[in-house]
Amino acid sequence: MALTFLMVKPDGVRRGLVGEVVRRVEAKGLRLKALKMMRVAPELAAQHYAEHRDKPFYPELIRFITSGPVVAMAVEGREAVGVVRALMGATDPVKAAPGTIRGDFGLDLTENVVHGSDSPEAAAREIALYFRAEELV
Repeated sequence: MALTFLMVKPDGVRRGLVGEVVRRVEAKGLRLKALKMMRVAPELAAQHYAEHRDKPFYPELIRFITSGPVVAMAVEGREAVGVVRALMGATDPVKAAPGTIRGDFGLDLTENVVHGSDSPEAAAREIALYFRAEELV
């Protein structure tokens, strides 16, 4: 079984979509290994988005992800990274298919409800940023 990282971003929490995201993940047959609501500190946000540091949208990413509570999840299942990415839909909600989380609920490129790891390596890195090993039950 593979692990991936999934986060309901501040817009999704603010709009009351946490339960819907979790429902879709579980309905797909994936298992929650860990889940927590938290505020992302600027230092953690900088680590999370380190690969975007030199991009013009980086300051907006940091501002947004630290603007309110998020719900971080470690999700387990067969091909978990790809399955969660398919559930999320394209990053741009305008291009995301109906029936996906972003297609149904996303507003724009930043406020697109969820973040999910894009590779097994990113999943391992992101899970380690948000969870200690003993939290993964």
